[in-house]
Amino acid sequence: MVKVAVARTGGHDYESIKAAVDRVISLIGGIEDIIRPGYKVVIKPNLVATPTDRLSGGVTRWEVCMAIYEAVQALGAYPVIAESSAAGADTESVIAKCGYQELRDRGIPVIDLKAKECVRCRLPVENGVIFQELDSWELVRDADAIITVPVMKTHDQTEITLGMKNCKGLITDQNKKAFHAQGLIEGVCDLIQTVKPVLEIVDGTFGQQGLGPIFGETKEMNLIVGSRDLVACETVTGLIMGYEPEEVMLTGAASRRGLGEMDMTRIEVVGEKIEDVKSRFKRSSEIEIEGLPSSFRLIFDEQACTGCRNTVISSLMDMKAQELFEYLENMNVIVGPVKYEDLPKDADPENTVLIGKCTNHLKEYGFRSVKGCPPGNADTVQGILGGRLEYGVRYS
Repeated sequence: MVKVAVARTGGHDYESIKAAVDRVISLIGGIEDIIRPGYKVVIKPNLVATPTDRLSGGVTRWEVCMAIYEAVQALGAYPVIAESSAAGADTESVIAKCGYQELRDRGIPVIDLKAKECVRCRLPVENGVIFQELDSWELVRDADAIITVPVMKTHDQTEITLGMKNCKGLITDQNKKAFHAQGLIEGVCDLIQTVKPVLEIVDGTFGQQGLGPIFGETKEMNLIVGSRDLVACETVTGLIMGYEPEEVMLTGAASRRGLGEMDMTRIEVVGEKIEDVKSRFKRSSEIEIEGLPSSFRLIFDEQACTGCRNTVISSLMDMKAQELFEYLENMNVIVGPVKYEDLPKDADPENTVLIGKCTNHLKEYGFRSVKGCPPGNADTVQGILGGRLEYGVRYS
């Protein structure tokens, strides 16, 4: 049986969080056999972009990473905390905002992988579905063990984002963008089977619901979840958040690849019971967008995947924040394998945008197309704008 541990935090001070992290590590049987003396260990938080508040649920708290750091160091290994924020985001800004600079000031190695001194390298992907190699850094390549430390939050393209997707911070910005263009879900699976994280510890103190991974609502959970099996960890964490395993595309894809266990009959939950701590997270698809022009038409095929659905909703929220709704007047946005005969009668190349590869069959009619599976927010907004305005990217 695969073990997944769930522990409550007794408070928000460091000692309370450390006690919960230590309990999770103990409940899964310790980590002495995966973290050996002398090992170089990369602890990978989720520092996707600079939040309004470090406790907004958008980024991993330094307290959780520090607790893991001390547990690893106690075994005679050499841990570092390392991250590259989202494409276009400044990792140093996140480090400064979220308390990680104070760790540096105490002598704890907190590495910005985007820094010039970090040497890039190529990682070969054995039996990759999307990628045959990935652009990363020697620090990642040379690590003896990688520990992924995500936040418990929803995502506007993948329903939830946890430890597997968190590992995107171990590749370059160019590669991050390629994931959206060529296939996010299978791309992440290619990444996981290459870097092979040995442990996932989820920061569930404050999570984020709705329009995660950055702009969602803070949700206090006061939990730490962990496992050596990333798929099992995300299966259990998803259940705590109100998601059945088959609802989450990445969990299912990773399970089919043999990257971990998704069958709850083969997973032992130790510590707190799921039913005692679960609390349903609001989906991004449940967010109501006010102020859309009455002439705007958003057309979802019933077979449209969650990734593209959520991307469009999130992109519209981005446009609202940027006060760009005037550009949606008389626009048609098509998502999924919609038939040509089901399009509005006035659909033409000037007022119709296709989202994702499932709409490729409509490209012959000259409509604008946003490629990707799913595409990123910035590309989606730019596709809708159609060159009528230069759009500033907030995150990718």
